[in-house]
Amino acid sequence: MASIRKEVLINAPSEIVWDALRDVGALHTRLVPGFVTNTQLESGARVVTFGNGQVVKELIVDLNETDRRLVWAIVDEPFRHYNASAQVFSDTPGNCCFVWVADVLPNELADQVATMMKQGLNVLKATMEKTAAIR
Repeated sequence: MASIRKEVLINAPSEIVWDALRDVGALHTRLVPGFVTNTQLESGARVVTFGNGQVVKELIVDLNETDRRLVWAIVDEPFRHYNASAQVFSDTPGNCCFVWVADVLPNELADQVATMMKQGLNVLKATMEKTAAIR
């Protein structure tokens, strides 16, 4: 199983980033607009449409307010297994670290997933820093 970890430092308070991450139905408007173009909520899940046209159903596994951590699982092909978490850590005042970890099967999908994670983090960083600058 491939385990992929990506992180980025964001020039925005952790509270702002966590508030956007925990809003599980607003990926396309608050967290990663353009990278995700639509998010539809279902009972215990969300259907996510990515900018590249890919659509996946993500089960929401856990939303932990104390740890500022969201966990989800993709239950669609081509994955045999996909479990991921995103967590926001306070860094210095006004800054935070965003950590995204994904465990993926089959291993052959690891490069594609890692590339998408990197793209998503670039959008997330820009979006959150712009949001923080406005506030």
